[in-house]
Amino acid sequence: MSRNVLKTVARHNSNLWLNRFVWLTAALTLFLICSGGMVTSKGVGLAVPDWPTTFGYNMFLFPVSQWVGGIFFEHTHRLIASVVGLLTIVLAIWLWRAESRKWLRGLGWWALGTVVLQGVLGGLRVTLLKDEIGIFHALLAQAFLCLLVFIALATSPFWCDADRTQVRSALVWLPLATTILIYAQLGLGATMRHQHRDLAILDFPTAYGEIIPSVSTEKLVVINKWREARALSEVTAGHIWLQMAHRLVAVLIAAGVIGYWVAVRRRPERGDGLLRNLSAFWVFLVACQLTLGVWTIWSNKAADIATAHVAVGATMLALGVGICAIALRFRGVGNGVVPIRQPQRLPEEVHAR
Repeated sequence: MSRNVLKTVARHNSNLWLNRFVWLTAALTLFLICSGGMVTSKGVGLAVPDWPTTFGYNMFLFPVSQWVGGIFFEHTHRLIASVVGLLTIVLAIWLWRAESRKWLRGLGWWALGTVVLQGVLGGLRVTLLKDEIGIFHALLAQAFLCLLVFIALATSPFWCDADRTQVRSALVWLPLATTILIYAQLGLGATMRHQHRDLAILDFPTAYGEIIPSVSTEKLVVINKWREARALSEVTAGHIWLQMAHRLVAVLIAAGVIGYWVAVRRRPERGDGLLRNLSAFWVFLVACQLTLGVWTIWSNKAADIATAHVAVGATMLALGVGICAIALRFRGVGNGVVPIRQPQRLPEEVHAR
C-alpha cells in the first residue's frame, strides 16, 4: 500500500471520528438542556447560591455527600455544562486542525464562543437573580445545540457525497418556517417556566371553560378567587395570553410538520428517502410533544413531565435544523452548485482489500 493511500485512509478515519465526536457533544448538550429543564421545573436554580464556586468549594471538589435535594440538580447541571464546554474546546481545535473548509473552522470557534457566553449567562442568572437572563440562557442553549447538529451534518460522509444523489430539488421554505416557529415556541415556554409560578390555565382544550378566555377585570377576580381556593398563584391577563399564544403556536407547528410530511410524499422529486424518513420522525415527535404539553397542563407543570416536554421540544428543533440543512444541500446540488469540498473517498485498491 502506497504512502498516499495510507494518508487517505488516515484522513478518512479522522473525519469519521470527528463526526462521531460532534454527535457525542450534541447528545450531551441535549442531556444538559434536560438537566437545565429539571432545575427550572423544580425551582432549584438558586439551591447553590454562589458561582463559579459551590458553597465556597471548587466546583469539581464539592463533596458528593452534600449532593442532596435541589443542590444535586443544580450542581450536576454545572458539572455537565463544564464537560460540554471542555468538549467544545476540543471540537474547535480539532476542526481548526483537520478541516480544509474555512467556514466550518469558523463555526467551530463560533460554537466555542457560544458555550463560553452560555456559561457566563448561567453564572449571572445566579449572581444577579434575574429571571430574564434565564430565558436568554435557555434560548442560547437551544441555538448551541442547533449549531452542533449542523456541524455534525457538515462533517458527515453524507454531506460530501450529496453530489451523487438523484434529488433535483428539495422543499425548504416550509420546514424552515416551521423550525423558526419551534424556536419561538421554545422561547414562549422558557418565559412561562422562568416565571416560577403555577400555570395560568389548568384546563384543556378549553381555557377556563371557554375557547378564548375572557380576561376582563371582573373575570380575573373570579379566576383568582378560584385559584386562591386551590392554593394556586394569582394570574394576570398577560399570563393567560402568554399561555394562549403558546397553544396557538403549537397548532401552527403541528400544521407545518404534518404539511411537510405530506409534501415530501406527494412530490417525490422534492426529496429522497432520507427526507421522507426524517419528516415521518418529525410527525412522531410533534405527536409526543402535544401529548406532553397537554399532560403538563393537567399536572400543573409536574417537573418530570415538563422536563420531558422541554427535551422533546429541543429534539424537534434540532431535527428541523437538520432537515433544513439537508434540503438546502440537496437544492444546491440539484441546481448545479459545485460542492464546496470534494469527498475524501478511499481509493479503490483499499476497498478491494
